[in-house]
Parts: sequence; C-alpha cells; structure tokens
Amino acid sequence: MNTSPHILIVDDDREIRDLLGRFLQKHGCRVTTAPDGRAMRAALDDWSIDLIVLDLMLPGEDGLTLCRELRARSAIPIIMLTAMGEETDRIVGLEVGADDYVPKPFNPRELLARIKAVLRRANERAEAPPADIGPTARFAGWTLDLARRHLQSPDGVAVTLTAGEFELLVAFIEHPQRVLSRDQLLDFTRGRSAAPFDRSVDIQVSRLRRKIEPDTAAPELIKTVRSGGYLFAPAVARS
Repeated sequence: MNTSPHILIVDDDREIRDLLGRFLQKHGCRVTTAPDGRAMRAALDDWSIDLIVLDLMLPGEDGLTLCRELRARSAIPIIMLTAMGEETDRIVGLEVGADDYVPKPFNPRELLARIKAVLRRANERAEAPPADIGPTARFAGWTLDLARRHLQSPDGVAVTLTAGEFELLVAFIEHPQRVLSRDQLLDFTRGRSAAPFDRSVDIQVSRLRRKIEPDTAAPELIKTVRSGGYLFAPAVARS
C-alpha cells in the first residue's frame, strides 16, 4: 500500500470534513475534501485519489447517485457514510458499488481501520493474482484475467467488476462446483475485517449475477443452495 494514500472526503458537513481530514493526516494520509459532487469531480480530475469516503446525504446529487456514476467509470475504492440504523441505505450502497460502509456517528479510528483494510485488499489484488490459481481462468465462455482483473464475456465484450465483485468471482473460481456458505464467502472475500452485515454476500452475488448470468431470474452459473449458500456450477479451466 502507498505509504501515504490520498483520501478524498466528500461530505457537506464542513466540521466533519475538517475533523476527519486532520485525523487522517495525523495518521499518515494525504487528504482532499469536497462538499458536493461537482467538487468531487474536480478533485478527481486534479489528483490521483486512492480511496473516496462518500457521504450518502449530500445536497443536489446524493451519495448513491455519485457512487453509481463513479462505478460506471472507475474501480476506485469507496467507503460510504450512512445514517445510523438505516440498513436499507447500506444495502443500496453496496448494490451500486460501494466497497464498505460506516454508519454515522462514527469513531474516526474505526473509519481509519476500514480505510486501511479496503486499501490493503485493493493493493493485494493489484500486485498479484491468487497464488493457487493461474493468471487466466475460463468458465462457460467467459475469460477472467486475474493479473489485470479483466473480465471478458463470451462475445468478447469487456465487463467492469467492482472490487467486491472481483473478489467474489475469484472465490467461486477457486472453489468451483462446491457449495460455499455465506460465512465461507465472507472469509474468502473480505477476511471479516470489515464486519459486514448478514446480507452483504447476497447483495454481492446479486450484483455479480446481473453481469454474468444470461437470465438472473433463472441463474445457471451461480446457483442458490437452500439452507446451504451458493454453488458455482460451470467447470473452470486455468492457464
């Protein structure tokens, strides 16, 4: 991980921006702040940002809209700040591509730990493919280049994966035709470092299915096993 990661804080509350910015700088981060989506885009144009802390409730374009926009063009890690107890917001945030969430009010030390964990996972993925799998995996006509995190459909179209979707797909590829419980998938993809809530795996599976299944209503690749978890049905060829 970069010894001085550059964090972009997007929050309309100036006090939160200032306090969190000083805290992160004190702990070795470079920090840029933005009060809204327009300032966020300007910061992204001006700087190489390693991670975005994005507030859900923003004036004008809200955090979910901005997260969806970011995911359409980038795989930059995103941690969303959500209202305490609003599970629906957290679910939707994960569905549109956030890597993690922290409910408000939050302890800055917890947020710092989440930032480090997300950056560590992103850096590990960028440095090398998994040790026990070849650099390329093929299944049902799909091709996944693990070194470049590049997924290609059977008809040759490149499909963008978020960090969470990539980790989940790699977990399935490493354990094909085997029932994996939600707990196992949490361990394989996140190491429980972020203590995700129970539905996070189901949300990631739903997102991945929308990208690789011909019919999400009748999935053929990622099958649900009642009271068991999920099974990756196709055979996997490695090279």
